[in-house]
Amino acid sequence: MTRSEPDPSSRRHELLEAAYAYALHGGLSELSLRPLAEAIRSSPRVLLYLFGSKDGLIRALLARARADELALVQQLADSQHERDGLQPIARDLWRWLSDDAHRGLLTLWVESYARSLIDPDGPWAGFARDTVGDWLALLAGSQPAAVRDTEAALAQRTLVLAVLRGALLDLLATGDAARTTAAVHLQLARLA
Repeated sequence: MTRSEPDPSSRRHELLEAAYAYALHGGLSELSLRPLAEAIRSSPRVLLYLFGSKDGLIRALLARARADELALVQQLADSQHERDGLQPIARDLWRWLSDDAHRGLLTLWVESYARSLIDPDGPWAGFARDTVGDWLALLAGSQPAAVRDTEAALAQRTLVLAVLRGALLDLLATGDAARTTAAVHLQLARLA
């Protein structure tokens, strides 16, 4: 009896999770296969075999990061029956965005968002557009059905998203949670 090789899909999943943990600390823009492979106890050749190319690996990592983002969106959507309007859900989003435990994911998100604007045909293609759609859909679900499809409601949730995204960038740059939280709460109070 010969020893069989591990299932490529389980090995791919295992290496993807390890590479994702690596990317959460080091980002993607300067990702090099050799140091990555060494850090996750693999080889560049195995990574290329399992992901097809470096771009394929980056696309898989972006999909993995988006899965974390969508899990949050789903969690908030599932508990939305407790909310009334944009203000409560935006406060919940900000609480999650400003939590230090999510810093690696959010830094990776910002990097990927920017890269998708700079390199729209590369492995980041569509990342920014897709995440905007995800967040706007979540915010739309908190608006009353009677007004949700109006231009005013779309403008209102676009404003909330812009405030959250801008405050997040500022928080990541400065680490000043008190100031950015005060600014978010000030803007959200104006929604009432």
